[in-house]
Amino acid sequence: MARKTPVPHSAIQPSPDYKDFGTTLQLLRPFLAVSAIDLIGIAVNSIALQWLSKPLLAPVLLILVYVLRENRAIDRVAIGLVLACGGDIALLVGGETAFLVGMGCFLVTQIAFTTAFLRHRSPPVTAFLIYVPCWAVANFLLWTPLGPLAVPVLVYSLALALMAITATGVSSRVALGGGLFLISDMLIGIHVAGVAVPCHGLAVMTTYIAALLLITTGWVDATPGR
Repeated sequence: MARKTPVPHSAIQPSPDYKDFGTTLQLLRPFLAVSAIDLIGIAVNSIALQWLSKPLLAPVLLILVYVLRENRAIDRVAIGLVLACGGDIALLVGGETAFLVGMGCFLVTQIAFTTAFLRHRSPPVTAFLIYVPCWAVANFLLWTPLGPLAVPVLVYSLALALMAITATGVSSRVALGGGLFLISDMLIGIHVAGVAVPCHGLAVMTTYIAALLLITTGWVDATPGR
């Protein structure tokens, strides 16, 4: 029988996909830790814990994008994450002015995400058929309760809906993230309109955290060489 030549131990290397997966897990640990601190802060009504954690959510994901991308040039999704960090800080401040500033930051986030997704692939027509009626109905129902905030919310929610629509053209993971982002901000709009939502803070942040995670990791997987 012919003897098999032993393979040197040094020649056995993990596949690139396996190494990327391991790197992703390592980078997700701080994100999950920061997310847990923020959710605990909301649950126990600790402003200090929220200030300690919420502004770090998007930056941690930004580091993940930078490390995992083959081309480490800043793209539109990365820009969107930077603006999301600004929006998170503004919303922590509280008050109507800070709310509008936060909405402005997230408006740029949605525009950045949307343009990035459109450059990747056009969304299916069914996405428009689902999200556009939802956007129209939601704004119709909230128009009067929102008062002077109705117009800014109308503009922002349109950008948000377009982001969710274009996310469906990237991947199922990014599409789910886009949908959760819309749900999270819709919960904020409902709260601002004066409608009581059980566990409002936890619901908003849980869906928002999941949205950022799904959009970021899904985008990196869909565009590894960009």
